[in-house]
Amino acid sequence: MVVQNKTEDTYHLKGYIVGNGATDWAYDVSPSFPRTVYGFNLVPYDYIDFLETNDCVYYFNDFKPHSGPEECDAVWNKTQELTTALNWYDLYQPASANPLSARPRNASAMVNGVEKPYLRGKKRSEYTPWIKHLLSEENDVVDGTFLSDYLNNATVRTALHIPDSAPGWDMCSATLDYHVQEEASLWIYEILKVNGIRILFYSGDTDGAVPTYGTKRWIKDLNWPVKTEWTQWKSEGQVAGYLTKYDGLDFMTVKGAGHMCPQEKR
Repeated sequence: MVVQNKTEDTYHLKGYIVGNGATDWAYDVSPSFPRTVYGFNLVPYDYIDFLETNDCVYYFNDFKPHSGPEECDAVWNKTQELTTALNWYDLYQPASANPLSARPRNASAMVNGVEKPYLRGKKRSEYTPWIKHLLSEENDVVDGTFLSDYLNNATVRTALHIPDSAPGWDMCSATLDYHVQEEASLWIYEILKVNGIRILFYSGDTDGAVPTYGTKRWIKDLNWPVKTEWTQWKSEGQVAGYLTKYDGLDFMTVKGAGHMCPQEKR
């Protein structure tokens, strides 16, 4: 597979890695959230039983209507409310305790004599706008302030070979227009496999945003032959997660890591 850019340079792609990536909206994010938080003992079984018995399935950012009767809404909202004080991206962690007034959000760094303005962190209502109905002034906290300062530091930019012409770093780009397509990204996996592109999909197993539970379900639906059965992988002699190798894809879990797996378990 050869990818060409506008300058006609060619890149011989050998493989790629996806971490906690939303791939199939039938399983990822909201459809897998209830089972995930039940597995973490955060909600009672009665909620799961009701949602599954009544086929109450909700979708990411409500990009399509949920299924089930009207009574589903009350149980779904209770499930959300019981988990809203936790970090959605790592269910083992509490929500950030940084109040909005703790530090000024507008900041800047001097890079080679040029001021680079940036915004410290993201409010929860900015980072996960689909949960605004669960947020209040008290819990709409800012995450990522220290990461923003670090990546905008002039020394760090130089070490990462970021050109001086590049703007300040932001947690989420406001210049990109994200489009939630109904087919998500599942369609490309078969194409990449046919072209011999190696695929590693890893999943931090404490992620509530794109849970491991949903990932395992769409991978099963691929129906690709298993080459190596579910087995441990280790780091420094300790079990660090589990690995299954399929014909066309390696799937690996990372124990105790959330959505930002490389940040939490380098």
